Amino acid sequence: MNLVTPQPRKKARIEIIPLIDIMFFLLAVMMLVSLNMVRLKGLNLNLPAATAATPDNRADFLTLSVKADGSLYLEGTRYPDIEALVAELARQKSAAPDVRVYIQGDTAASHGDVIAVLDRVHAAGIQKVAFQTKAQPSATAQP
Repeated sequence: MNLVTPQPRKKARIEIIPLIDIMFFLLAVMMLVSLNMVRLKGLNLNLPAATAATPDNRADFLTLSVKADGSLYLEGTRYPDIEALVAELARQKSAAPDVRVYIQGDTAASHGDVIAVLDRVHAAGIQKVAFQTKAQPSATAQP
């Protein structure tokens, strides 16, 4: 049985604009989620502020932390003394000759402790060393 209607018969078609909107939304969500999944390897320290500080958390750096009480952490693992830390750094250097180290020292940490760690890192044969700081708020920055 064939019914006759006054309206012309329309063919079904796929609307592409809602599909594009959904894909852009998913892309934006994935980008935001991936930014929040960056693994921070250092400790939560009160880092000194610097006006020229730039955020740079790279995965190919080892993070060495010096807390206010002088305790040492490499990648979040506590080392009882500096000699054990040097042995681990030498092992890391032998595994990857181009290893790089971030040293993050607490604001209340002794300058001597941080310099001693820097000296021992160089003694382990690692020459690529950087100090990690936090960006100074622009409202309190001095000219």
